[in-house]
Amino acid sequence: MHSTEEKLEAFKRLLEIMDELREKCPWDREQTIHSLRNLTIEETYELADAIMDQDLNEIRKELGDLILHIVFYAKIGSEQGIFDIADVINGINRKLIFRHPHVFGDRKVKDSNEVIENWEELKLKEGNRSVLSGVPVSLPAMIKSHRIQDKARAVGFDWDQREQVWEKVDEEISEVKHELINGEEKERMEDEIGDLLFSIVNAARLYDIEPETALEKTNRKFIKRFKYLESKAAESGRSLKEMSLAEMEAIWQEAKGI
Repeated sequence: MHSTEEKLEAFKRLLEIMDELREKCPWDREQTIHSLRNLTIEETYELADAIMDQDLNEIRKELGDLILHIVFYAKIGSEQGIFDIADVINGINRKLIFRHPHVFGDRKVKDSNEVIENWEELKLKEGNRSVLSGVPVSLPAMIKSHRIQDKARAVGFDWDQREQVWEKVDEEISEVKHELINGEEKERMEDEIGDLLFSIVNAARLYDIEPETALEKTNRKFIKRFKYLESKAAESGRSLKEMSLAEMEAIWQEAKGI
């Protein structure tokens, strides 16, 4: 692994490259914080894909792309005289020290749960009016619901025993069934489905399961099996539309064993 000096030199070189790109490259010169936004989101999802694939080399490359974006935003900020990369780094340094008094101060904690509770308490002292104010509006809904529930837990708003959540899940399932069978208003059906999904996310959280990761694994599993089904149909010279549901189910069960 590299020494601290080598790491600092590598970061210094990146800053120099960014300066040169901003001066000499027509595309880089045209970019704004707004034009970079969607690209940054894309890079974040590419990193998430690499993490799901457990591809460490790809993770390294995607982290590089994200660091480039951070440096890019800081460069634009410095050109406008608002902030530069030092301000960005100094800001996170101060935040980390302030929010970790058990490391940089004399506060004692029992475990990671208490660290999270202290974290939310300190964020309120920083000026946040609600423990939920730090949840980004544009987060995907499932990740957002998990973060909302996690933050509420940090201030004691949670079940006494995690097993209690199943009563809520059963209640929501019953309400969904009733609304879908007897209801006529799509908005009401949508509300009940949303409540059920929220309760399932809650259950996953209580059992230390990341619902987004769990669902993505199922997505990938389904895609793999469906592609196998398509390939088997193609081998027989038929399309899926020409096959019966029973025939497709038989191949599907075969795919599950692969």
